[in-house]
Amino acid sequence: MKDNTCMYCTENQALHDIMIPICELPASTLYLFRNQSYEGRCIIAYKDHVNEYFDLSPEETAAFAMDMRTVSAALKKAFNPKKINLGMYNDKGGHLHCHIVPKYEGGLSFGSTFEMNPSPAVLLTDEEYAAIIEKIKAAL
Repeated sequence: MKDNTCMYCTENQALHDIMIPICELPASTLYLFRNQSYEGRCIIAYKDHVNEYFDLSPEETAAFAMDMRTVSAALKKAFNPKKINLGMYNDKGGHLHCHIVPKYEGGLSFGSTFEMNPSPAVLLTDEEYAAIIEKIKAAL
């Protein structure tokens, strides 16, 4: 089921302003977050319009959790962060998604919760985004 008011469902300009599609996974779509204050930061969004994690069936839950695991392992392989943070914040969006955020010792917010929208934003060139995406794809 899709919701025509949801940026994940419609893949509208608001979505493309903050993230870049990488690939489809079994239960979700993988995106690179444009603000790369945390190198390799990604988001996975569940393929259907679901509001809460507990709204998934046990099989859907397992598939979404496996996507989180797959992406986390790929980011570890590609960027070798000290830790991977997972955050599922959904107060306003209404579409199940998970932020997958590599954390680096001595880096931004290490030892605490990652910042949702750190400032100043670390925005890259198209070529730099493409290079990060290729590293992620190679590690998947």
